[in-house]
Amino acid sequence: MSNFKKILMLIPILLVLLPFGKVSADAPPPSMDFEFYPQTSGVTITILSATLYGCEGSDCQNPIPIPISCGDSNCHANAGYSSNRLEVRFSDGKTRRSNVFQSNAAHTVYKVTIRPDDLLVETQSTSGYQSASGFFQLAIICVCLAGILILVILLIIFLIRRSRKKK
Repeated sequence: MSNFKKILMLIPILLVLLPFGKVSADAPPPSMDFEFYPQTSGVTITILSATLYGCEGSDCQNPIPIPISCGDSNCHANAGYSSNRLEVRFSDGKTRRSNVFQSNAAHTVYKVTIRPDDLLVETQSTSGYQSASGFFQLAIICVCLAGILILVILLIIFLIRRSRKKK
């Protein structure tokens, strides 16, 4: 067997044996920070308890409670769904529900306006991925580029071998 054929057989074996970093098909769960602001100034309302619901669709079907931790005027959650709703019990004795809001980034900061009868949740800033499909698209591009690089290397080896045989 020629050296060229041995090299061609050795390359795929070496590629399989190369250590690759840990790869996960699942995107990390989103984290969310909520900053609460009363609609009217001068009124001090503190958070007594809160529940974040992950749900389906714009009408929040099949709500699932998600753990959330809160201080007096802010909350944090380490998980969420693409659609969410917030329900908070305040020191004024009222429990207010928010509009359904979207979460599609690794970390999102929300401004929560405390209104007389409900909450208005608005995205203030986002960071990280914008959707899980972005990870898959990036992975496909990387695999394609690696394949092209391997083919170019093989072509160069083939051409070098071929030119040596002609001499």
